[in-house]
Amino acid sequence: MSQPRSYLAAIHPGWWVLLAFLLIYPWFATDFFTYQIGGYTLILGLIALSVMVLAGYGGMINLALITVAGVAAYALPIFGENANDVLGLGWPEWVLYPFAILLAATFSTLVGLISVRTEGIYTLMITLAIAVSFFFFVRQNYALFNGFQGFSGIDAPTFWGIYWRDPTPFYYLCLACAAFFFCATVYGSRTTFGLTLQAIRDNPRRMAALGYSVTAHRVYAFFLSGLIAGTAGVMLVLITGRVSPGTLGVDIAVDILVIAVVGGLRHPIGPFLGALAFVLLENFAIDLIDRERFNTVIGMAFLLVVFFSPDGLIGLWQKASAKMRRRDVYGAKSTAKSAKEETQADLA
Repeated sequence: MSQPRSYLAAIHPGWWVLLAFLLIYPWFATDFFTYQIGGYTLILGLIALSVMVLAGYGGMINLALITVAGVAAYALPIFGENANDVLGLGWPEWVLYPFAILLAATFSTLVGLISVRTEGIYTLMITLAIAVSFFFFVRQNYALFNGFQGFSGIDAPTFWGIYWRDPTPFYYLCLACAAFFFCATVYGSRTTFGLTLQAIRDNPRRMAALGYSVTAHRVYAFFLSGLIAGTAGVMLVLITGRVSPGTLGVDIAVDILVIAVVGGLRHPIGPFLGALAFVLLENFAIDLIDRERFNTVIGMAFLLVVFFSPDGLIGLWQKASAKMRRRDVYGAKSTAKSAKEETQADLA
């Protein structure tokens, strides 16, 4: 009787190669590629991952997740310290950062309570309305959010003698957060809750008839996605040192949705692939075209990927892998057939 393989032994070797590359990446990359490309890709990938959790596993499109990230981002200067002399309560960092993430997750839960009783385009429109309303609210409110200017001079923490805004430490911090939530998403998709949420996505009426609370599962999914988006919101402040209404604009919400769809909603690695493609285009496409036409390039890339692969970049990879496996199988069969024919000829 064969022994069952351990969880680590079941991981494909390709994942270990990817992990090794990500760990040694700062050793040969410049500070620009480590900070602006690597770190920013992981942050956008986290926000897109929160979209993927709801859309891929729950069948719910939420355009307010950049708003959720913005709630965590604004919590840092309001309850911590800033250079604008507006509020800045000076909470200690070990309390401030977990509080900001939990506050964002709570806000996401409230969004879920409002929107989960609808489906399809109605959920999309409700979350879009929340995102637009919050954007104009923070833009016009000066007593709490400092209006259009937002907050600046938000310093990064220093733990164990390490300043976490330096390129290499910040990259590893982003990598640790991304790896944690990636593994948590993969594991959660195979738990009872994850499988139930996917069944609700496919047939909510049947799951309700079986006794499952469709609303409770969906709201809890909003809470979990809020934890991911809230963590990304904290990372956004750490990488820039400021937050303003532009951080959570509607255009950014659309970009996050495009990143998630282009990367693919079938696997948690998809949002990070989409984020990498977006960041590379954002940083290097302006060398070939005007900055004002960047959205046109993003739109064309989105249309091309969706046209050739509705499952995004991860779908293209899976199609290519399947084609290579079929070719290998066909080649092996052809080789075996040729060997058999040669053996029969020798015997004759």
